[in-house]
Amino acid sequence: MNRLASAELAIEEGRNAAPEARPPILRTEGLRKEYYSGRQPIVPLDGIDFSAEPGELIAIVGPSGSGKSTFLHLLAALDTPTTGEVYFAENSLVSLAESELAEYRNRSVGFVWQRHHLLPDFTAAENVAIPLLVRGKPASEALRAAERWLGEVGLASRAGQRAGELSGGEQQRVAIARALVNEPVLLLADEPTGDLDERNAAGVFDLIEKLHRSHRLTTILATHNLLLARRADRVLALQHGKLEPGADALAEDAVAVREAAGAGPTAAGGLG
Repeated sequence: MNRLASAELAIEEGRNAAPEARPPILRTEGLRKEYYSGRQPIVPLDGIDFSAEPGELIAIVGPSGSGKSTFLHLLAALDTPTTGEVYFAENSLVSLAESELAEYRNRSVGFVWQRHHLLPDFTAAENVAIPLLVRGKPASEALRAAERWLGEVGLASRAGQRAGELSGGEQQRVAIARALVNEPVLLLADEPTGDLDERNAAGVFDLIEKLHRSHRLTTILATHNLLLARRADRVLALQHGKLEPGADALAEDAVAVREAAGAGPTAAGGLG
């Protein structure tokens, strides 16, 4: 059994343990990321210590450009930190071979982007099946699993429809099914409702919340929508390279949140 399989087994066992006995599923130590614009350093993440317990639904809020996407990309091993480490079930991602990192990204993590990135000329089922095909599953098996997951997101009747012919809300539901078809333990979502109107945004968040509970996921999502963020188990605010408890950010925007309850998606954004 390889390290990732052992880690997922430990996570599954930890789900049934008392909360105080569960080790973190994700943890970072001193996470720092630097970019350069000419000679000027840009530091979106500056020494972040973070942990996520199995089964948590965590919302990351913060201004545009604050580093929320960068943080999620590091957690998903889609990027590498300048310094510091990310641990998955106490396995340092830095210590994993490239083949193990590819397995982590494909099997352990499901990622939902703001833009769905579907192949428009492929059917909904074919789009959802892609991660299974990457794993080497037979096409017939992959398509059966894809159709089952489309049923879970309420699109069983649209399995044979080309993705480009679906509405924006439907396309994002297909993207969620694609993220979960490999049955990962982690769901990371980067502004998953950012391109949707208020009604569709609420529906997609409802779906993420439902799947999070029913599949016992650990979910971390970045969002500008404070109305939705307040429904998470925990809210963290990312500003000036630091990740802090988000209660202050929510309190500071309480008036805007109340006003946004009857307004459109731009007002509901709150933090820009």
